[in-house]
Amino acid sequence: MSMLAHYDPFRSARALQHEINRLFERDLDDSTGQMAQWTMRVDIREDESQIVITADVPGMEQKDVHVNVDNGHLTISGERKFADESNLQSYHRVERSYGRFSRSFQLPNTTDPNAIRATCKNGVLEVVLPKREEAKPRAIEVQVH
Repeated sequence: MSMLAHYDPFRSARALQHEINRLFERDLDDSTGQMAQWTMRVDIREDESQIVITADVPGMEQKDVHVNVDNGHLTISGERKFADESNLQSYHRVERSYGRFSRSFQLPNTTDPNAIRATCKNGVLEVVLPKREEAKPRAIEVQVH
């Protein structure tokens, strides 16, 4: 009995495309200029009094996440370590991302950099950027003469 082998002429091209996509999914670590090993995903929302950045940092402790403000930039960075490195050969698949990460954001001039606060709970980092009083919208009463 002979077996038929399925030939896919585009398999190599798809593999190359996958590797190129993986390369561009990585971001530069602004603190070192090197490639970050995984990209932390964020949500950013704004209301009249503040801007809030919410980031997923699953499995990380508060001490492993760093939030810095310097020269009008907010940088969130850290490193998630693979806990079972000595037993790596027993794994069949490792899909979760590990290693260094960094994301930087230009702070708008409406924020108060001295009042920024960050909390981390259940693998979710929340950075609150309060707005300066003069940047908050206000209603002006019209006087009738």
